[in-house]
Amino acid sequence: MKIKWLGHASFLITSDSGATIITDPYEPILGMNYEPIDESADIVTVSHGHGDHNNVAAVQGNPQVIDESASVEVRGIRFSGIDTYHDTSSGNERGSNVIYCIEIDGVKVCHLGDLGHMLSDEQAALIGKVDILMAPVGGNFTINAGTVDVIIEKLTPSVVIPMHFCNDRCPDFPIAGVDNFTEGKTNVTIMDTSEIEYKAGELPESTSIIVLKPAK
Repeated sequence: MKIKWLGHASFLITSDSGATIITDPYEPILGMNYEPIDESADIVTVSHGHGDHNNVAAVQGNPQVIDESASVEVRGIRFSGIDTYHDTSSGNERGSNVIYCIEIDGVKVCHLGDLGHMLSDEQAALIGKVDILMAPVGGNFTINAGTVDVIIEKLTPSVVIPMHFCNDRCPDFPIAGVDNFTEGKTNVTIMDTSEIEYKAGELPESTSIIVLKPAK
């Protein structure tokens, strides 16, 4: 399985059989200078209805769209959604958010979307054991670095891939940079690439944080 960070909260995930998933396709908005998404995919997941996460029209190939918390299987890949919120006030400020657990090639990937609050014990139990956690770390509109640290303790993933943070493609977007999350940690690898490959049974035994470069 290959994971490519397109930018923001959008990843292109490719299975060993060639099935493709794009998470939270963005439309570039004020403060974001990511290049437009023009990749093809078989499946698109949408965590919530904001324009920087639900630009399904940009994805080529007539993909199947998953945008709710039902459990479905597409092309041998299992998707399970967990209902959460985009804020700390039960959605009254920014609405709802769906966390997606994606079971692909024997690896469980969890994409937190724009999660805005600490996971409850019940939500953490619904997610279960995670191999790869894609977590927003920029704060302001989502959970911040400190909350992510606690969620990592709850879910004990093998790999954490930060997303939704300020970088040179979105220098004016009002969220923190990834350094705010990685500072002081010794289990961080800064990659000079946007793509990484994982296989079941070959994941780190202790949590490893992998910072990718945005492809777009």
